[in-house]
Amino acid sequence: MNNYKKTIFSWSIYDFANQPFTTITITFVYSTFFASTIFLGTEEAGVAAWGKAITISSLIVAFLSPIMGVIADRGGYRKLFLIFWTWICIVFSFLLYFPLPGDVFYALLFFCIANVGFEMGGVFLNAYLPEIAPKDKIGRISGYGWSFGYVGGLLVLAACFIFLVFPEEPVNPFTGNYLDKNSFEHIRIINVIIALWLAVFSIPTFLFVKSNKKKSIDRTSLIKKSFIEIKKTFIEIKKYKEILRFLFARIIYNDALITVIAFGGPYAYTQFGFDMDTNGKLMIFAIVLNVFAGVGAFLFGFIDDYVGGKKTVQLTNFGFIVALVIAFLAPNLENGEAYFWVSGILIGIFMGPNQAASRSLMGRLIPENKENEFYGFFAFSGKATAFLGPLLFTVVIGYTNSMRISLLMLAFLFIIGMILLRNVKDPELH
Repeated sequence: MNNYKKTIFSWSIYDFANQPFTTITITFVYSTFFASTIFLGTEEAGVAAWGKAITISSLIVAFLSPIMGVIADRGGYRKLFLIFWTWICIVFSFLLYFPLPGDVFYALLFFCIANVGFEMGGVFLNAYLPEIAPKDKIGRISGYGWSFGYVGGLLVLAACFIFLVFPEEPVNPFTGNYLDKNSFEHIRIINVIIALWLAVFSIPTFLFVKSNKKKSIDRTSLIKKSFIEIKKTFIEIKKYKEILRFLFARIIYNDALITVIAFGGPYAYTQFGFDMDTNGKLMIFAIVLNVFAGVGAFLFGFIDDYVGGKKTVQLTNFGFIVALVIAFLAPNLENGEAYFWVSGILIGIFMGPNQAASRSLMGRLIPENKENEFYGFFAFSGKATAFLGPLLFTVVIGYTNSMRISLLMLAFLFIIGMILLRNVKDPELH
């Protein structure tokens, strides 16, 4: 394997390492486990509490990402920050094993910190993309990462379902003892597996993706100059009109996407009774979505390079609108569960390409030598208002006591995002 292929593979495998956290912790298993079991109130109240945790972690990432991005650009700390935040995610994912029913505070605290680590790791991973990928291949390479990620999520999901959730007497893979289903140990231990998976499979990224060299040794001056640079960038960003338009559009449609990811499992549970123990449908649903998400991310990467990131994002946004309308209607339709499966598959197909194409489009727009800083703002645009989607979702639940109406509201956010994105000029593809 030549150096170029080794670099691309090592960069892509990080998504393989961290995707189980999104798939299992955020979307399907732990979010549903928290709302139905750890939280002792109503399921709707549990979903609302989970939404607040997503909101808080999003605000922290919005604050940290541009600051640390500039420090990484000026001081050459990209690799160090990537490793640091990855291990924050690893440690606090592991700690999610311990909260029991009623331990709401600790469950949400550990999740918030783990989620911040996950998101911040993504900031510094994404910043490598414009450096390692030729511009005519940036879409497919971004797609490789996302497709690798869904393969990772799928493998962990399938293994957990087969060996931990499905058996009557599941065995602890680390001790050989039977897991205690009465204390939900067979669900809680999945967090340990996610942590170890990330710890092991992030190693190639740390070893073989070359980091930018340190440019400064005066740490006090570096931090001071970094804050000055952030202020300067906020002022100068007006010059980068296409980036500004893109980030505004992404704020809207990414808010909707984050909310779909955060509440997909709870929606399946409350509307159709998908769970992990009684019928196992939630696990099967998650596995099916990951299969289609991996295929979609891989195939759309080539479409991205052919038609451009903007058109790819617009196509996926439209796909989300169709899927959400189907999911909204499904509970009132005959054979509604079958329609819900269709909506879930559509969401899976378009979820990876939406995020991969957004990442590649940003890579084409970024000025040279500002990768960390601008991917910090990319994360900022994704997180600065990311609390609004979950907040609107929970507020609508509070007023209507209906997750279905909340879901329909997300379709309108995608429509607004599509309208704003129309004003962005897709950079020339070489």
